Amino acid sequence: MEKLKNYIYGEWIEGTGNGVPLYNAVTGEQVAVSDTEGLNFEQALDYGRTVGYKNLSSMTFYDRGEMLKKVALYLLERKKKYYELSYKTGATHADSWVDIEGGFGTFFTYSGLAKRMLPNTPFWVDGETQKISANGTFLGTHILTPSEGVSIQINAYNFPVWGMLEKLSTSLLAGVPSIVKPSPFGSYLTNAVFQDMIESGVLPEGALQLVCGEPGNILDYVQDGDSVLFTGSANTGRKLKSLPSVAGNAVRFNMEADSLNCSILGLDAKPGTPEFDLFIKEVRTEMTTKAGQKCTAIRRIIVPEHLIGDVQNALSKALDQTKIGNPLSRETRMGSLVGKQQYDEVLRKVDLLKAETELVYDGKHELVDADYGQGAFMSPKLFLNDKPFEKNISHDVEAFGPVSTLMPYKDAEEAAALAKRGKGSLVGSIISHDEKFIAETSWKMASQHGRIFVLNRDNAKESTGHGSPLPTLMHGGPGRAGGGEEMGGLNGLHFFLQKTAIQGSPDVLTAITKVYQQGAEKKFADKHPFQKYFEDVEVGDSLETAGRTVTDADIVNFSNVSWDHFYAHTDATSLTGTIFDKTVAHGYFILSAAAGLFVSGKKGPVIANYGLENCSFFKPVYAGDTITVYLTAKEKINRGVKGRNIPSGVVKWLVEVVNQRDEVVCVATILTLVAKHSPFIDLNVKNVQKIVNGLTETTPLNWGKMSAQQMIEHLEHGVLVSLGEPEADKCFTPEEQLEKWQDSLYNHRKMPKDFPAPFLAEDETLLELKHKNLEIAKQSFLDTLKRFSIYYKENPQAEHMNFVFGKLNREMWELMHKKHFTHHFEQFGLI
Repeated sequence: MEKLKNYIYGEWIEGTGNGVPLYNAVTGEQVAVSDTEGLNFEQALDYGRTVGYKNLSSMTFYDRGEMLKKVALYLLERKKKYYELSYKTGATHADSWVDIEGGFGTFFTYSGLAKRMLPNTPFWVDGETQKISANGTFLGTHILTPSEGVSIQINAYNFPVWGMLEKLSTSLLAGVPSIVKPSPFGSYLTNAVFQDMIESGVLPEGALQLVCGEPGNILDYVQDGDSVLFTGSANTGRKLKSLPSVAGNAVRFNMEADSLNCSILGLDAKPGTPEFDLFIKEVRTEMTTKAGQKCTAIRRIIVPEHLIGDVQNALSKALDQTKIGNPLSRETRMGSLVGKQQYDEVLRKVDLLKAETELVYDGKHELVDADYGQGAFMSPKLFLNDKPFEKNISHDVEAFGPVSTLMPYKDAEEAAALAKRGKGSLVGSIISHDEKFIAETSWKMASQHGRIFVLNRDNAKESTGHGSPLPTLMHGGPGRAGGGEEMGGLNGLHFFLQKTAIQGSPDVLTAITKVYQQGAEKKFADKHPFQKYFEDVEVGDSLETAGRTVTDADIVNFSNVSWDHFYAHTDATSLTGTIFDKTVAHGYFILSAAAGLFVSGKKGPVIANYGLENCSFFKPVYAGDTITVYLTAKEKINRGVKGRNIPSGVVKWLVEVVNQRDEVVCVATILTLVAKHSPFIDLNVKNVQKIVNGLTETTPLNWGKMSAQQMIEHLEHGVLVSLGEPEADKCFTPEEQLEKWQDSLYNHRKMPKDFPAPFLAEDETLLELKHKNLEIAKQSFLDTLKRFSIYYKENPQAEHMNFVFGKLNREMWELMHKKHFTHHFEQFGLI
């Protein structure tokens, strides 16, 4: 039987003991053995703190976000084998999708957040700069840096993939190395995904380690700077948190524990309403998805007392219709528990519930292509607690399977009180169309819940469901739920980061944070900063504009253009008792006039105004005042670009407007999209001529089989096709893939070397030579390139067919030729 290997200190290592046998939850057959005996946990932690931390923490947040995306894409291509293993854990296809592709989706989400919102630096400036001194020479701010240690994640058995990737998405993005310790049950699936993460070659050395089996004494070696993330029972979590090594070394501890989550049916949601039907569907889903083995599953069904019978009947019928059995069968809607051990544990909890509450539904399902004796199958079970304020068992005992309890309430006050008797939950839901009831209940139960999910007819089509944690929202809860917080967008990174206050002069803070601080030295140059590409802009690059004197006509004209006839701008007779001495220029006119002073009219790398932040007006500007603008590059944000957008970054510019007395009248931050340097050549004919002048018949190739003349004639033929000479009669790319291929023209990725022209046989890629020699071919190619430029000036709307990319307009043909020319010129070492 295969023994799962552990991955520690950069090596795959087998345990030296007998290990724990792992069984197929559906058939009872042994799948693998997990074994951690003989592993040096102390060495593993030290390896993560040294090698892993050094490699991960030196990367920028932006680059770590790109790393997450590459890993997720690599795993997505191999997802089929993960599903095959997931079925052995008892999970249906739908269950497996949530676990496997939900995990990948978390990586994709955090990658997107990083590339949109995090800096291209190894640290992260948090919050605004605080002006501490009167004259602004002493400032303060905060930076976040990766906590110097290793993170140990101890995961539950219910989500072998998502449970791991959900935690890694934040720890890896924060720059902290991790040791993953999955539950032995289902760890063969975790192991398979982990192997591919390592084999992808994307992760730096030491970033991840895997302990696939019993944890042994691994927590004995944690120290200050390390962190532990635990998912499992509250009792186990509390024991781990109180270990001397954890409590005594100030080790960060995050617990996400089981909880008795509830769902409340609104007083208005009677049979026949959309909300009643939604409630039955949602409760059934949460009882049967993953066979109820979800930390977010509905354990307590809180229903108006007069609707108890209706809900019991409707839910029983819905559960009767749920096909239970082999996950490989298309009929199956609910699989098995993860194993016999878990089955016995759930049955023990069911017996505890029976002691105080009535079992009103115990499904007698016939299994689909499965056997109760071999697999860990359990039918759904529904209890009724008729006195939920007296019988506490429903609020104390959680059966971690397809088990839930009905309980009645009278009014919103009672509904919220019952919800809170769970003593801390990950999620509570309210299904109602009565906004007053929803609001009152939500406020009262919020203190005991990490998330409140509201469902009704208005959001049902797009709702993600009661039991689905989302990467952009916090997953965790108070009290019994562990008091932890995971995900929650960028907030999820804070657990792994050290927050440090930084104090100093504007120049010092600018140097440390890489964000320009008001009062720091400005760098003036002859070149307008808007004429610089993203890579060339430096924080502190500045421009001082000419002055502009504001006139009465400016104020009147702006009022007429904007329709802003506020009295302070238009009525001098109404200013008594105001802060103004006479009619004042509009604030937005000052901002617009400032833009007119600092923009560069000449076309350049600045693509567009992307936004405006923190605009403030400090002093009024009257007719006769002269304004001058100081424009300074404040911050650069690298940016991931998709689709048909020019690769670019965001530059934040500090705009300081002063009057003739050097008084600051307006300060704002504007955001611009600034193009990045293209790695491809310009199509300027003179530029291309200089390059091809260096080509001879004896110029050696870096790859491929073309002769110099064949290459030039090949490029000329491509330009002629873009002129419709000849017009390609067909595009070979399937219609559903065409948009993706056309989008690829806009990115800065070069054509792969030795990449044959798609859809052509090898002997078709090179045309017969039509020119007598190379020199004539070069001249003809340049003449055709001149014709291309003239043609699209005269026919700007023209489109012609390309056999790979379909119909292309002028912009697309230019992008195509830039990539194509660069590819072949590099092939011959010309650039």
